[in-house]
Amino acid sequence: MRVIVTGSSGFIGRHLCRLLLREGHTVLGVDRRAFVPPEGFGHDSVVADIRDGDELKRVFAQFRPEGVVHLAARTDFATRGGLEEYTDNTIGVRTLLEVMAATGGVRRAICASSQLVCHIGYKPKDDLDFRPTTTYGMSKVETERIWRSMNGANTEWCIVRPTSVWGPWMYAHYLRFFRMVQTGRYVHVGSRAATRSVGYVGNVAYQFLQLLTAPADRVHTRVFYLCDYTPVHNEEWAEAFRRALGAPKIRRIPLWLGRTAARVGDLVVLLGARGFPFTSFRLGNVLNDNIVNCEPTRAVCGELPFSTEQGVEQTVEWLKTALRDD
Repeated sequence: MRVIVTGSSGFIGRHLCRLLLREGHTVLGVDRRAFVPPEGFGHDSVVADIRDGDELKRVFAQFRPEGVVHLAARTDFATRGGLEEYTDNTIGVRTLLEVMAATGGVRRAICASSQLVCHIGYKPKDDLDFRPTTTYGMSKVETERIWRSMNGANTEWCIVRPTSVWGPWMYAHYLRFFRMVQTGRYVHVGSRAATRSVGYVGNVAYQFLQLLTAPADRVHTRVFYLCDYTPVHNEEWAEAFRRALGAPKIRRIPLWLGRTAARVGDLVVLLGARGFPFTSFRLGNVLNDNIVNCEPTRAVCGELPFSTEQGVEQTVEWLKTALRDD
C-alpha cells in the first residue's frame, strides 16, 4: 500500500513509518519540519503544512496514496488562549479531508485523536461522550467532529485515541522525568499511585499497522484506544526504569506537599513558563487511575509484539545516549 503519514517526524510517526517500510509498504512522510532520520528511519518525506491546501494537493497528486495516517497535530497543554491557537487540529484536519476528497484514490484513513477528549479517569458512555478539561483536549474533540461530519473523505476510516505513549525518541517531558529518576530528584507522591493504560511505542505502531490493513467492516467509523492491554502501576513502572538506570532509590513525599508544589507549578505556567515539570495536571496523572477499554482494539489488532520488560530494555538503551546528550 502507498501510505502518507502526516506528522511523520514526531515520536509515533517516525516509529510507524519505519514499521510500514519493514512490512513492505511505500511510505511518504508529511511534516512541517524537515526530518533528519536516525539510523533505521529511512522513509521519504516532504516538508508541508497540512493547513495549506494547494501545497497538500501537489503532494497527494504526485504520490497518489491509497492509505493515510493522520498524526499531525499541536499537542501541548498551553493554558492561555483558546481553540484559535490549535488550527492544526481544526483547519488542518478539514483541509486534509478536502484534499483527500478532491484528489481521490485514498481507500483507508486513520485519524489520531487523543484520550484527552475526556478527562483522566472518566469512562465515556459512547464515542460521542466528550469531557475535555484542556484546550488541547477540546481541539481534539473538534478534530473528531470534523472527521465524522466529512465522513473521513468517504474512505474506510477510523479514529484512534492513543493513551500515554513511551519509548525511544519520546517527547521532552518524558526525558525530564527520566533525568529526575536518574539523578534521584523524582519522588513518589502520597501513599497511593495510579494504575494507567499506557502504550509502548512499538506496540502502538503495530496497532496502527493492523488498523490500516484490517478488513473494512472491522474498522470503519469505529473508535479505538491505542495502548498496551495490561495497565501499569505508576510506581512499578518508575521502579523498573530506576533499576535499569542504576539510579538512587525513589523517595516519597506526603500528598499535601505534592499538591502545594503542583499549585506553584500552575502559577509558574500561568505566568508564561513552558515545560514546567510539575503541575496539577501532571499530579492528577500520577494519582488518578486511568484505564481505558482496549478490548475492541485487541479484537482487531491481536496480541502485541513487545512486553513491558522488552519496552523498558529498548528504551533504556536509547536513554543512555539521550540523557547524556540532553
